[in-house]
Amino acid sequence: MTDAADNPVHAFIARTITEHPVVLFMKGVPDQPRCGFSSLAVQILDHVGAPFVGVDVLQDEALREGIKSFTDWPTIPQLYVKGEFVGGSDIVREMFQAGELQALLTEKGVPTGQA
Repeated sequence: MTDAADNPVHAFIARTITEHPVVLFMKGVPDQPRCGFSSLAVQILDHVGAPFVGVDVLQDEALREGIKSFTDWPTIPQLYVKGEFVGGSDIVREMFQAGELQALLTEKGVPTGQA
């Protein structure tokens, strides 16, 4: 991870994941995902009822590249919970299927719609 002070995109990412409990850096927006992986992540978050902020990386090339270098993770989407990088759509799906995503959200104090 590079120093956010040296990189305005990293500063934006750091500020966004600090200000919002659950953030999904994705292609498109939650109402209109622009790739299947982003769509899958949105569907899972909607299913567990976790409120989240979607950040469209397609609007800005610097952001699209910056999020990859921020986490040293090559793919999008990327999910953050309480400032902590969780993973991409495959990891999110596996965690959801195992019940681990819901447990993580609960542990971090994120309200979910799950009974």
